[in-house]
Amino acid sequence: QVQPVESGGGSVQAGDSLRLSCSASGLSFVIYTMGWFRMAPGKEREFVGAIDRRGSQTYVRDSVKGRFTISRYNAKNTVYLQMNNLKPEDTAVHYCARHSSVGSLTDYARDTSYGLWGQGTQVTVSS
Repeated sequence: QVQPVESGGGSVQAGDSLRLSCSASGLSFVIYTMGWFRMAPGKEREFVGAIDRRGSQTYVRDSVKGRFTISRYNAKNTVYLQMNNLKPEDTAVHYCARHSSVGSLTDYARDTSYGLWGQGTQVTVSS
């Protein structure tokens, strides 16, 4: 089954930046809301950010506001997560996902709203 593919993760120092990319070719990308989630060791998967199909509405969790930005470039079927001023608590596997309903933003922060998931990319931030 075709699925999103994340890239851009790595090991960095606190205060550094990373940009994650999610390629979603062949997934009718441009008509879906896309989301980013993350899962740290021993913790549940949590919402990071979401962007509507046109890129006109974006949402991020409170703990990353002012540091993380989500964007998309539909011509390249790609969504991005720019992460600045990274902190050790950002350490997690980060996942890209496609919303289950065409054009919908319903429950964008719930992982159960998303039907297609990537394999994830590891982000490790050391102090």
